Amino acid sequence: MAEQIYDLIVIGAGPGGYVAAIRAAQLGLAVAVVEKRETLGGVCLNEGCIPSKALLDSSELFAQARDKFAGHGIAIDPPRLDLPRMMARKDEVVKKLTDGVAFLLKKNKIARVQGTARLTGERDGAHGVEVTTPEGPQQLRGKRVLLATGSEAAAIPSIPFDGETVVSAREALCFDRVPEHLLVVGAGYIGLELGSVWLRLGSRVTVVEVLPKMLPNTDGQVADTLMRSLKKQGIAFRMETKVTGFAKGDGKAVVTVEAGDAKEEIVCDKVLVAAGRRPVTAGLGLEELGVGLEGGRIKVDDNYQSSVRGIYAIGDLIPGPMLAHKAMVEGEVFAERLAGQASVVDYGFIPGIVYTWPEAAGVGGTEEQLKADGVEYRVGKSPFMANGRAKCMDETEGFVKILATPDSGRVLGIHVIGPRASDLIAEAVTVMTYGGSAADIAMTFHAHPTLSEAMKEAALDVEKRAIHA
Repeated sequence: MAEQIYDLIVIGAGPGGYVAAIRAAQLGLAVAVVEKRETLGGVCLNEGCIPSKALLDSSELFAQARDKFAGHGIAIDPPRLDLPRMMARKDEVVKKLTDGVAFLLKKNKIARVQGTARLTGERDGAHGVEVTTPEGPQQLRGKRVLLATGSEAAAIPSIPFDGETVVSAREALCFDRVPEHLLVVGAGYIGLELGSVWLRLGSRVTVVEVLPKMLPNTDGQVADTLMRSLKKQGIAFRMETKVTGFAKGDGKAVVTVEAGDAKEEIVCDKVLVAAGRRPVTAGLGLEELGVGLEGGRIKVDDNYQSSVRGIYAIGDLIPGPMLAHKAMVEGEVFAERLAGQASVVDYGFIPGIVYTWPEAAGVGGTEEQLKADGVEYRVGKSPFMANGRAKCMDETEGFVKILATPDSGRVLGIHVIGPRASDLIAEAVTVMTYGGSAADIAMTFHAHPTLSEAMKEAALDVEKRAIHA
């Protein structure tokens, strides 16, 4: 029997890998996917984007029942937390989606192999991939190999992970009880989101951040507004503070922090380290093959090909923000370029979202970035306080801000903090992708009453002709 040589072998079935595999199969390629987990979907579906949003939604509902129902004329007994049921619901959501990915691979006739992959080199025009499976080693061969192994939580030397007291997001999504005091190291989106979950469910939450401001790549006014809101909700922030030591005692964690010349010990129950992520490249055999890396990331060309012919990479393995939607689009574009299509990724229009409450989202340049680059701009802004739907929802915190050129009004950036900012930002991405202007947004119908009207009002305000402000 002749050895099967696949047109494409994808290593890693996260958002980038499985999308690339499906699109390549749609374009007529014979595809195999290697994934070390029993379930598909990578970090995003199994221990990141999806379970965290499931818990964010559940904890938001719990907080609303406890704190806001009375204001809507809904009288209930104080809600009681059933944490095991909440976690079970989160797991059910994850299972449905990972099962869905498995169905899509099967539907598109993609071969699936569970195990850990390592590149073994090229022979007769095909790359070898050795897969260590539960049943033993398995050899695959493919004309091309796409690396999509994603990233993992980065550890801090002074406070290494132990999976019990010092945890990453993976374990923080699975606590079997609400920590009395949760210390979060890192004021990025992961730390803020998971800190919000456990705050709503009853934890005291302290966030320690070495930088002077949280979310440094976010519009400054949005970040400042979000910090004020989170402080009002109860999160304590220790900015310009670094962790320098850790010890356990009496069932508690004792974390040493330093701010300038001041040193302090913080006693807590759990420590969530959310200080960044790093690409997963170990064990793939990259050094042996001579695959070029820079700063821990794989260097690729416009077709996502590495320095070794036939070896490609996307997602968190290559430069750019470590976001699932970036990896998914790269997977799609990679497959289409492989098929000779002229597809491209519009890297300037990748939205960033923080799923706290209020939510924060942005795309394009921030005021700080535009000033640093010497770019002239106008600002249009609309507060949700002036939005009818937000008033009805009792969610009036935040605003929409549009930055546009003074002459043509072409949109340079849009930043939102407020209810459902994660959904509202889609309009902003579309407008910017097509080179639209603030006037284009202003002249477009926005149904009334909707949160999206704040986008139109901000666009009108660019020319100082807002109606409701």
